[in-house]
Amino acid sequence: MPSNFTTDDVGKTVVDASGKQLGMVASVEGGRAAVDPNPSVAERLLATLGVEGEDEEDYVVTEDMVDSIGDEIVLRGDI
Repeated sequence: MPSNFTTDDVGKTVVDASGKQLGMVASVEGGRAAVDPNPSVAERLLATLGVEGEDEEDYVVTEDMVDSIGDEIVLRGDI
C-alpha cells in the first residue's frame, strides 16, 4: 500500500522487505524521497534537527515503491 511522504520522514531509516538497511531519508519533495545510502553522523544529526539535504550519492525512492511507513520506511519486496 503506497504511503505519502512527509517532512516527518526525513531522518528515517529505509529498509528492504527483508529488513536490510538501505540508507536514511535525506529529503522529501512531492512523491519522492532522496535516500542517502551512507549517512554520516553529521547528516543524521542534521536530519533529526529537520535540516534537509540531498547530494549526488543519494538515490530516489517513490511512493509506489513503499510497503509501509512507520518508525522506518519499508520498501516492497517486488521492486
